[in-house]
Formats: sequence, C-alpha cells, structure tokens
Amino acid sequence: MRQTRAVEIGSVTIGAGHPIAVQSMCATKTTDVEATVAQVVALQAAGAAVIRIAVDTPHEADALRQIRERTDANLSVDLQENYRLVLDVAPLVEKVRYNPGHLYHFEPERPWQDKVRLLVDTAGECDCAMRIGVNCGSVDPAKREKYPRQEHVAPMLDSALEHCELLDQLGFTRYCVSLKDSDPARVVEASRRFAAERPDVPLHLGVTEAGLPPQGIIKTRIALEPLIRDGIGDTIRVSLTVPFEQKPMEVHAGRQILEDVAAGRFLSADQQRLDRLSIISCPSCSRVQNEAFIELAEQVRDATREWVDCPLTIAVMGCRVNGPGETDDADLGLWCGTSRVNLKRRGEVVGSYGFDEIVPKVRQELAAMAEQLKKEGPTD
Repeated sequence: MRQTRAVEIGSVTIGAGHPIAVQSMCATKTTDVEATVAQVVALQAAGAAVIRIAVDTPHEADALRQIRERTDANLSVDLQENYRLVLDVAPLVEKVRYNPGHLYHFEPERPWQDKVRLLVDTAGECDCAMRIGVNCGSVDPAKREKYPRQEHVAPMLDSALEHCELLDQLGFTRYCVSLKDSDPARVVEASRRFAAERPDVPLHLGVTEAGLPPQGIIKTRIALEPLIRDGIGDTIRVSLTVPFEQKPMEVHAGRQILEDVAAGRFLSADQQRLDRLSIISCPSCSRVQNEAFIELAEQVRDATREWVDCPLTIAVMGCRVNGPGETDDADLGLWCGTSRVNLKRRGEVVGSYGFDEIVPKVRQELAAMAEQLKKEGPTD
C-alpha cells in the first residue's frame, strides 16, 4: 500500500492508509439553491464523502453561501477561469479544486504562479484542502505545445508535477492531485507515473467524460481496478452522464468498485471489452447549458449502434469547460450550447445544428467515416 501524506477534507481524511473516499458532483444549477441542497442531501445519503459544486460567477458564490447554511456535507468548490472567486468561496467549503489549464483565461497578463499563490494563501487562511485537477480536455497550453500532439500523458504529468513543486515551495502540503482522461489506459499510465514521481501526494482517481452507464462504469472500472489493487488512489469519482435525479448512481458505482476490489472481484476479459465505437460524454453538472444534452448523448448512442465495431470516437460535450479539447481530439465532436450543437469532424467545424437536427447529421458523417475505414482495410 502506497503511504502518502494525510490530507484532511473537513471530517474526512484521505491518504496515509485511510479508507478510499468516494466523491461526486452536483448536476443542478448552483443558483438553484433548493435543487442543489436536495442533491447534496441525496449524494451524502448515498455515501459521498465529498461533494463538489461548480462556481463560475459571483451569483453562484452567493448561492453557495446559502447552500452552506443548509448542509454539513464536506463541500468542494470547483473553480474555473475566475480564480479570484476563491476569496468568496473558500470560507464556505472544505476543499478548493482548480485546473492548471484554466489559469490562463482570466487576467492572462498575470503569471499563473501569482494566481496559485492567491489560491494557496486563501485556502490556508480558510482551513481548506486543495486539489490540483489536471484534465486531458483542458491541459495547460504551455505544456501542450511542449509535446507532440499524439503525446497525451506527458503534458498532464508535467503540469501536475510543476504545480506540486510550487505548492511545496509555498509551504502548502494539504493537497491532492488528479490526472483525468477519457481513455482508461491513459488514466492508468498517468496515475502510475505520477505515483512513482510523487509517492507522497494523495491521488484522486477517475475517468473524465466516462459517458453513459453501463459503458461509463465499465470504463471507470478498467482504469480504477488495477490502480487500487496496487495501492494507488486515495479518493475516487465515477463520472456518469445521467439525469440529475440519478446522480447518486455515481456514488453507488464507486462504492461497488471499492467493495469488489477489496473482495478480489475484478472484471473478466469479456467484461473488459469496450465497444470499438467509443462515445465520450461529460457528466451532467451545473455547467451544462441545456439539460437536453443528456438525452442527446443517449440518442447518439442508440443511433450509432450499427457502427459499434468501428474504431472511432464520438464526443458529446455539454459545456465549454472541456468541450473544446475533447471535441477537437474526437473523430466526431458535438459541443452543445443552449439551443444549438456545434459539430466537428476531427477538429474541423462542420456546422451548427439544432438539437432535433444533429443526430441524422452524425449518422451521415459516421457512415462516411466507416466507409472510408472499410476501403483502407483492417487496422489490427
């Protein structure tokens, strides 16, 4: 068992041999206080040790203050571009999560190191833990440019290690790290390499944009089972594309994975087979601009079953946070706005379509790609 340092997150401690904690994230709009409180209660009842809430605006920070007054759950705030919101939200939560790749968007002229210092100073003053959350869909642009486009793990690992070094230099050690990708194999590789470099730092494990159940749960198991079996991982999340009311499914799935690994129950070779047509879709969360995105992901899955053996990737993304990165890397990428869906073919924009128009267009594009693959012959 890897012996990391202990990190306290409110009433929960991760690392240093403590039980692996299961986390989840609210899918409701943060400004909808009633709905968000209800979801926090449901996730806590399901066994979530830490519950993440996204805050992107001052209005959402105000809503978080009201939410805090009505729950004793361990809350983690998910900061995006406006890192300065940490001043408003850190006093209200037990953990602050920031993404190194998002520090460049707000006040781009200010060095990212200065922004991290503000995050660290504020977290320290407010008795908060922190998570350095590196995500394949929004990697630090400076790290992305440093490596060939086909290299996915190295930029994430480089970014995480750089931020760990800065936090250590600042005397802040109450943090954990996550390196998430939509490909389970990359999650395993990134986590193993990080654990070898920084065995002292607790790891948060998960497959980002794992997609719809059951495939999203299988993807997550493929990544988490070998890591947890080998003592890597201190807290986990199963990220699923499900309706808001089904969000506790993430917690139940996470707890089941932990129970199965502890009992020595692992996926069989047959169960580990993922359909060659991979549909990546982000978990429903407060940043989704139109809840119809969830139904659209299901429609895309059902409408593309005849191409299930094609080695292609379709990304269905519900917001702007990781949408650009994931849709650029996919063979077909759908990036959903409030009323339109932007369609990309291998990073190139095809057009913008209504939610009721997009599925036939996806079928058309996918049929053409499948036909081209057939002409090129087998790739195995």
